[in-house]
Amino acid sequence: MREEAAGPAGAAGRNLLFLREEELRLAQDLLFFGYRDFTAGADRSLAELDMGRAHHRVLHFVGRRPGITVGELLAILGITKQSLGRVLTPLVEQGYVAQAAGRADRRQRLLSLTPKGEALERQLFELQREWVMRAYREAGPVAVDGFRRVMRGLMGDEARAQLERLERAASRGTGTAPPVRGG
Repeated sequence: MREEAAGPAGAAGRNLLFLREEELRLAQDLLFFGYRDFTAGADRSLAELDMGRAHHRVLHFVGRRPGITVGELLAILGITKQSLGRVLTPLVEQGYVAQAAGRADRRQRLLSLTPKGEALERQLFELQREWVMRAYREAGPVAVDGFRRVMRGLMGDEARAQLERLERAASRGTGTAPPVRGG
């Protein structure tokens, strides 16, 4: 009788106390399939431009933090300067990203999206926004909070620190995108 009162959410919570390998493998399946479908539309648009997910990540984070330094972007992406160069150079040459020297330190390179880059980043965001909005609406607020907790739990300390910096910047209004309203 107590189980019935707990309902499906209570049953799921009890199962989490003893995570079996099969449940953990299901979590991996969900992450793989979710990510595949979440990225599919953006991947197709990027492929038409002879770009890939690495370009998307640069566009996303430069768009989220206009004026970001190359060093900050390297830290967020967790890649080498050489790897970033292979992605950033064509984005600059094709007019998606602009570079400027730092004010205090002229050796710094500050990155921002050009209007062309903003348009592409917005197009990619819109393709993925619908997936997230639909999933959030179907799952409900408690599940959304749980999802955020799980995703933070999957991150290492450095990734969590990077996310916190991005969240602080967004709360100060230094990001470019307005808040998304459901509808």
